[in-house]
Amino acid sequence: MVPLNRNLLAFILVGILIGFRPSHVAGQNCGCAADLCCSRWGYCGTGDDYCGTGCQQGPCNPLPSTNNVSVADIVTPEFFNSIIDQADSSCTGKSFYSRSVLLDALDSYPRFGRVGTSDDSKREIAAFFAHVTHETGHFCHIEEIDGASKDYCDENNTEYPCVAGKGYYGRGPIQLSWNFNYGPAGNSIGFDGLNAPETVATDAVVSFKTAFWFWMNNVHSIITSGQGFGPTIRAINGALECDGRNPATVRARVQYYNDYCNQLGVAPGDNLTC
Repeated sequence: MVPLNRNLLAFILVGILIGFRPSHVAGQNCGCAADLCCSRWGYCGTGDDYCGTGCQQGPCNPLPSTNNVSVADIVTPEFFNSIIDQADSSCTGKSFYSRSVLLDALDSYPRFGRVGTSDDSKREIAAFFAHVTHETGHFCHIEEIDGASKDYCDENNTEYPCVAGKGYYGRGPIQLSWNFNYGPAGNSIGFDGLNAPETVATDAVVSFKTAFWFWMNNVHSIITSGQGFGPTIRAINGALECDGRNPATVRARVQYYNDYCNQLGVAPGDNLTC
């Protein structure tokens, strides 16, 4: 067992349940009428829930243009190392996660950290690393502690059915969890998320890509639209932490976010808790 330290305590107590939303079950296949959008979940309709982030077909909302920010210039070696250097030398993540691999994975997600003003970009980057720091214990963990003993199979999801003997517990920088996340993440990135979920813990580029995949589909539009850091907590682990369920972990995430905003020289903004 990895020795405990104060930075990992909240992480271990609450566990990692990224995407803990069993209601995200299989939707219909895209085959919507011409005037309807097919949402990221495969349902037809209008409005932001259907035509916004993740819209697959139809009159999807136009994406905001990107700015000229270089994420690599913000996520400097010094910034990245200031996080991972806090992990114990015995941590498996020390030899798995790296800035160079993160930037390689980021090539597939060119909109990350590049929407809005330069300050908006810095806030998104600070928010991402705040959650990653909390989820992995400063890049210490690749897999959820005791994750293999937990059941993250939504048996009602027929589009992404669980495979016998496979565990869909938290893995990677944002600790991807549940079959309904592994399946579509694998389809998007190019690995067999249902039959080989362990790939997220063995291939560092895939691992970072799952974090960016989840972020861009579930969190990016929240932070870039100015809703604040608090709603990003709800999007990631709200079922366990928000509305007073675990205020200690919420405070930990907010503390990391404020710290990284300070390092990047940007105001954190309002609405920090959930």
